[in-house]
Amino acid sequence: MKTCMIVDDSSVIRKVARRIVEGLDFQVTEAEDGEQALELCRRELPNAILLDWNMPKMDGYDFLRALRRLPGGDRPRVVFCTTENDVAHIAKALHAGANEYIMKPFDKDIVEAKFQEVGLI
Repeated sequence: MKTCMIVDDSSVIRKVARRIVEGLDFQVTEAEDGEQALELCRRELPNAILLDWNMPKMDGYDFLRALRRLPGGDRPRVVFCTTENDVAHIAKALHAGANEYIMKPFDKDIVEAKFQEVGLI
């Protein structure tokens, strides 16, 4: 079974995203900030990461840069999922190694479409 890590400081967003991603036949893990997510990735890399930008301790951008430096860190498909919608943020995320970008709020159709675009389903 494919795995997806949901990284967001909002427990509500994690719960909604978990329902959607599990409905797409992924096993889900959760992290509430970039530091926790990075520690989980050091143990085992997921196939996909649904990543928030603005979080305490370590934001999504810094997490992504650290992830891509890990051995095998180029493999997970990373989809940013954030309220940051200006072109500069999107370009910065893609340059750092994000595979796709979703705007909050999101729904099952949006997540499914982005996962298809990056080859996860």
